Amino acid sequence: MCRSIKTLRGAEPPATDHDVRAAALQFVRKLSGYRAPSNANREVFDTAVDEVALAAERLLDGLQVRTAFAASRR
Repeated sequence: MCRSIKTLRGAEPPATDHDVRAAALQFVRKLSGYRAPSNANREVFDTAVDEVALAAERLLDGLQVRTAFAASRR
């Protein structure tokens, strides 16, 4: 996996929408092999980034972060 994607669960301060979108973009870039897709692939690329970002938001919103884990990560 791409090393530039940071862990967003339990982040202090909490991950922003920008953080989630940046991680989604890096993930889609890694999967597709495109840093910047051609015009022919732009729509499907951008849609994938949107969908990954939404899935990531749902994941982060649904995870229960243990207090002990969160405290040990500071």
